[in-house]
Amino acid sequence: MPTAPDETDVAIDVKTLMARAIDAIGGSERPGQARMAEAVDVAMRERRHLLVQAGTGTGKSLAYLVPALHHAVTGERPVVVSTATIALQSQIIRKDLPRIVEALADHLPRRPTFALLKGRSNYLCKHKMEGGYPSDLEPGALFAESAARGGERGERLGDQVKRLRSWAEETDTGDRDSLEAPVSDRAWRQVSVTGNQCLGQTCPLVQSCFAERSREVAREVDVIVTNHALLAVDAFDRHGIIPEHDVVVLDEAHDLASRVTSAITEHLSPGMVRGAVRELRSLGVAATALDDAGEELRAALEEMPDGRVIGDLPARMSDALTTLRTEARGAHADAKEAGDESLAGTAGARKAVRSILQEIIDVCERAVTPDEDDVVAISRSDATGRTSLTIAPMSVATALRGAILEERTAVLTSATLALGGRFEQPAGAVGLRAADRQDPDRRGGARNASHWAGLDVGSPFDYPRQGILYIASHLPQPGREGPSLDMLDHLTELIEASRGGALCLFSSRRGAELAAEHVRARTDLPVGVQGEDSMSNLVRAFAADDATSLFGTITLWQGVDVPGRACRLVTIDRIPFPRPDEPLVAARQERISERGGNAFMSISAQHAALLMAQGAGRLIRTAEDRGMVAVLDPRLMTKRYGSFLVQAMPPLWQTRDPQVALQALGRLAASG
Repeated sequence: MPTAPDETDVAIDVKTLMARAIDAIGGSERPGQARMAEAVDVAMRERRHLLVQAGTGTGKSLAYLVPALHHAVTGERPVVVSTATIALQSQIIRKDLPRIVEALADHLPRRPTFALLKGRSNYLCKHKMEGGYPSDLEPGALFAESAARGGERGERLGDQVKRLRSWAEETDTGDRDSLEAPVSDRAWRQVSVTGNQCLGQTCPLVQSCFAERSREVAREVDVIVTNHALLAVDAFDRHGIIPEHDVVVLDEAHDLASRVTSAITEHLSPGMVRGAVRELRSLGVAATALDDAGEELRAALEEMPDGRVIGDLPARMSDALTTLRTEARGAHADAKEAGDESLAGTAGARKAVRSILQEIIDVCERAVTPDEDDVVAISRSDATGRTSLTIAPMSVATALRGAILEERTAVLTSATLALGGRFEQPAGAVGLRAADRQDPDRRGGARNASHWAGLDVGSPFDYPRQGILYIASHLPQPGREGPSLDMLDHLTELIEASRGGALCLFSSRRGAELAAEHVRARTDLPVGVQGEDSMSNLVRAFAADDATSLFGTITLWQGVDVPGRACRLVTIDRIPFPRPDEPLVAARQERISERGGNAFMSISAQHAALLMAQGAGRLIRTAEDRGMVAVLDPRLMTKRYGSFLVQAMPPLWQTRDPQVALQALGRLAASG
């Protein structure tokens, strides 16, 4: 490894590189961005964790990518950049890194390189395309209309698979995101495999495998862009998918714990057992005992109520899981040499069914003897009525610290990382203690995996001059029945006053659909609704026409970046508290109460504050943007926790007067 440059020289180098990059992309110097870049550079050299809150408009990707490229090239050690969303991944890999590398290529010892790394199921599997794996479809499924998100409305599953086969002949990457027209998850599963199903080096097409090629490229580059789920699962299970690195940058870090929790949550359903039985029989393995065990699991699940399982499992459920585990182990052994080797797809079928069986075994073992922090729950799908058992960790803090932070330096950043200006909560979510916090400018001292610094660089926007926060305090408090008529009428008034250009955020899909119906029936303004088309098409249409409004749920709260007049009104139907009976929420609140804490403020209010901050942040995206955030829930004004939620949002000028709000929107609409 090359000797590190003198500390002073490194600091000058990074500052100079920032200036070169800003000049090359036609930007202007921003104090917050410069402060963040300096702190990131110090953290990487001092090997100390850093948490940075960088408000919208800071240009945080430039502030961490320049030091990351410098660190990787001068230290000959790759840096990993991880995000929560595909949208930010795409921005970094397609826009930010190409421009920055081009700007810095002549000012670094060599030209930096970068690559995108995703999980195996994101890539087309050539072996599966050629019949190397069994289909997971029931007879006739190819001729059914696609009900899953992603496919064109009314398009048959078979037509989607046909499109995928045509695309497979011309794609250079096999990456699902490079598809021009989206397909449903169900269609994609017909041409892809998971990591557990992959034959690995024994696959006859390994030399031309898209996923393997992406990993080979990643092993040779300076900056690897990936996602939180893959990063964490790879670190926890020691798969070695992501190359060795000593620095990781975690953007959208406010969503890190949630994404990781989802990635390692385990599920078990009778449908999984039936799928394994079907594949075993296709390989000539008798599976009657396993089938019977699956039926016993179904019967035991049907007897249990929805929600968290507190205490020991009922005897029937415990017995069903124990029997299923025993039968799955036997079937797993029987499948090892099963099938006719002369038939195409036998090896793939064996690997696929043994992967399912191992998952069944693992979940059964964990459910029968759960860890202290495991939350076991029963859930029923509203769409299908099917019941499943889930196991999730109450916290991933210890796991994240042990697998990621103890072995490398981490930079965590987000526009909404430290709600209320306090970093203790996000630090604790990744296993860092308040007592180990240091000044971000501190130099020297021994490396300690526990040390961290927190920094809030603010935002360059003049929020009170650029936007209004309107709290509709005259409306009735939201109930469980869905949107009230008063709320729907007032929402329609606001959208009419602004002549569209509204991003309307809802806590439920049903609420978004009802509101869209209401507005469409009373105005001639175009309205798009989540679920009516792919999200990318809906956002594209919203951005292209400043009279169009877009209605949707959680995806829109955090994943939309539409600057300019196209988004001049953001509405929030109700404070987005999590459901108190949601198993993880209930378990976490109970744990905090047992320790003498304020469970509501620590969990429910924190969750709501984060989403409120993210949702309101959709409005002002550039220094030229103007608009209004309208919260149609009077509790923001009438409840004691309201001030905490308001403090988490951008500091817009506030009003509770509906006439002031409507007149302001009218002027905004006329100004275009």
